[in-house]
Amino acid sequence: MSSASAAPSRPAGGLSLTENTENYILVDIGANLTSKKYSRDLDSVVQRANNAGVQKIMVTGTSVQGSRDALRLTRLYPSVLYCTVGVHPHDAKSWTEETEGELRELAANPECVAIGECGLDFNRNFSPPDVQLDVFQKQVALACELQKPLFVHEREAHSELVSILESFGKRLPPTVIHCFTGSAEHAAKYLQMGFYIGLTGYVWKDKSEDGVRRMLEDQTIPLDRLLLETDSPFMFPNVRAAKVAQHVKDRLSERALQFLHRYCTFQRNEPCSLAASAEMIAAYMGHSVYDVAMKTTYNAVKLFGLSG
Repeated sequence: MSSASAAPSRPAGGLSLTENTENYILVDIGANLTSKKYSRDLDSVVQRANNAGVQKIMVTGTSVQGSRDALRLTRLYPSVLYCTVGVHPHDAKSWTEETEGELRELAANPECVAIGECGLDFNRNFSPPDVQLDVFQKQVALACELQKPLFVHEREAHSELVSILESFGKRLPPTVIHCFTGSAEHAAKYLQMGFYIGLTGYVWKDKSEDGVRRMLEDQTIPLDRLLLETDSPFMFPNVRAAKVAQHVKDRLSERALQFLHRYCTFQRNEPCSLAASAEMIAAYMGHSVYDVAMKTTYNAVKLFGLSG
């Protein structure tokens, strides 16, 4: 890995990317930093995130080995990186008799702050639906036992997911619907159940009449239930797209855009893009970006017990 203390590069125009022109304090609750796409320059990725105001990042575990790798990264960047441990619905078919015990052992580490990414994905069905249902239920039971927050993935499986979660009643720990891309009706149900909603740069892409963008404009998602994430290396926020309203583009700062366009692409998004997503979300909500940053960071620290 390259040294995190290397001198910062200075983009055209002369603005150093370590100068705090916007003093946001952000938490990225979901980044897939175990991806091979970061294997050569993870130090720089973490340092850029910090320079962009992202002071803490939760590394997503999506399999037993991926969860081990996520935990290992937290030891390299203490009090900066945290992790989740779990089995993604795509990998549900990999579940064995040993998996639950392995996840429980990993979850016992203080750097692990949630169980997941777990859930249901009936869009692609990389694992059979019946297997997904069984594996998700087992992980919800584990989160209830350990009283660790749940980090949940849902795609085209809303009713089935709700049915499982409701069956646990008051035993259910705090729950986050990660990378939410659903409808206002689905969001309303999750909020009614007391869940948090995690939003990514996907908001640039949404154009449905009752989707994320409309929910932000209508104040459907209250700030005290909102969390921010990049889902790196995915969910690149394409703020140049024609479908992004001009009043939103006008709210994007030069600094956030420099991080986004200098270091992030559709092929490899980075946590440093979170500032641009926060500005975009704040613009759609009609809030100050500082207010959105402060309240979502407070939510993340409180919910996941992030220390340091």
